[in-house]
Amino acid sequence: MTTRITLRRIQDVADEVGLTTRAIRYYEEMGLLTPAARSGGSHRLYDESDVERLRAIQALRDDAGFSVHDIARLLEDSDHLARSRAAYATADSLADRLRIATEGLARVDRQIGLLSGKIERLRTMIEDATARRARIGELIAQLEPEVGASARSAPRARTATVPA
Repeated sequence: MTTRITLRRIQDVADEVGLTTRAIRYYEEMGLLTPAARSGGSHRLYDESDVERLRAIQALRDDAGFSVHDIARLLEDSDHLARSRAAYATADSLADRLRIATEGLARVDRQIGLLSGKIERLRTMIEDATARRARIGELIAQLEPEVGASARSAPRARTATVPA
């Protein structure tokens, strides 16, 4: 049984994923993505794994707010781990398996460090915003009684009656 791989042009992939062709080309220039193939006319062609990678890039950028540099590090580690799984399965010795597993652990630790750093930066931002909110709340609490008092002491506007 032969599995047929469907290759798509850049515009089709851009439409499917919700990116611009320019963004996809930029990700290629930054080394985040390599098209599966090129057509005879040198058009970029993408397979399903490329589409999934673009979705992962988009999620890391849009949902998690990672920089292109950090995305590259995360993807590099993920790619290394995928290669390591294959190498581990075919390793001839226990020493090779240990080396592969140790390298994999270091890659995962690097990912955890990057993700933890992002969480800490977000926590700091939340704490700063919470402090600003508290200061504004205190200001409002001080102003409300003063505004209420001045409204009670202000002369009321007279309503004029206009003859009909």
